[in-house]
Amino acid sequence: MGINQVTAKQKLSTLTRHPGSLFMLIVTILAAVITIGSLGFLVFYILINGVPHLKPELFAWTYNSDNVSMMPAIINTILMVILTLLAAVPLGVFAAIYLVEYAGTGNKLVQVVRVTAETLTGIPSIVYGLFGMLFFVGYCNWGYSLLSGSLTLAIMVLPVIMRTTEEALMAVPKSFREGSFGLGAGKLRTVFVVVLPSAVPGILSGVILATGRIVGESAAVIYTAGTMAKVPSNIFSSVRTLAVHMYRLSNEGLHTDSAFATSVVLLIVVIGINMLSNLVARKLVKK
Repeated sequence: MGINQVTAKQKLSTLTRHPGSLFMLIVTILAAVITIGSLGFLVFYILINGVPHLKPELFAWTYNSDNVSMMPAIINTILMVILTLLAAVPLGVFAAIYLVEYAGTGNKLVQVVRVTAETLTGIPSIVYGLFGMLFFVGYCNWGYSLLSGSLTLAIMVLPVIMRTTEEALMAVPKSFREGSFGLGAGKLRTVFVVVLPSAVPGILSGVILATGRIVGESAAVIYTAGTMAKVPSNIFSSVRTLAVHMYRLSNEGLHTDSAFATSVVLLIVVIGINMLSNLVARKLVKK
């Protein structure tokens, strides 16, 4: 009898003697199976309905009512992600650095900021869209544009980036800081040379979550960036992202097959961004 079999029998015997543990194990396994099964069903449903309708005309450079090309939407999505992250990541990371490294322990301001960030994380995206429409589109007079949409999305994902960065910084052992101080390094040098590189994997996980929300967002983008299906000439041009493009096609009811094909590309884009982020994180950790 192998060691694995003995261990399995011991675990089964222990679970049998404790019905509560056995019940929790069954519930946990059932929840995992339901989650994985639901996710697998959604992915296969999208692929089965979308892959057969991927055609070359869907990737034409110019959109029209005949080819309903998604190429402008793909380019707009990439531009939206880049501009949003350029605005949100520095603000979120530096805010988290201040809260963890510089704000005193038990500071009431820190507690207020944390509660506010957690509250903002749960606000529906359409509320951000209405705010962006009133402030960026109307008050700032930028109109429905790439800039209005990216800044609105930056405000929307900022709490996520800030909170994940804060948790990543707090997870760095205090011995790293003490060792750096013992070698004569100052506070600023310790933060940016020792602490921040150690927290990079956690920070990138927040960036990945933010990127997924940016790519899949439609309500906030419709109210701020518009629905113009063309490659923008500048940051004040109206744009249509992949999520909005898919929504418009499915809403019209005339190009449902193209909407499924767009969902396949959207899925590939999200997976590609996640894989690229994980690759960058692994390389940074090795360094």
